Amino acid sequence: MTKIPFASLSAAIATLATALGFLTVQLREDGYEQYVESVASASVVMYVTAALVVVTWFRASRPHSD
Repeated sequence: MTKIPFASLSAAIATLATALGFLTVQLREDGYEQYVESVASASVVMYVTAALVVVTWFRASRPHSD
C-alpha cells in the first residue's frame, strides 16, 4: 500500500489559505466589506484543515499496536 502524500496536501491547502488571506486584505482595501468575513472564514477553515492533515500524518506514521 502506498503512502498518501500528506506533506504536499497540507502545503497545498496552506498555500490556498494564504492566497485567500491576501484576497481578504485586498477586498477590504477595495471596499468590498460584504465579502471580507466569508473569505476570511474560508481562509481560517483551510488553515485548520491543513493542521488536521499534519496531525493525521503524524498519527499514520506511528506504529500500530493492538
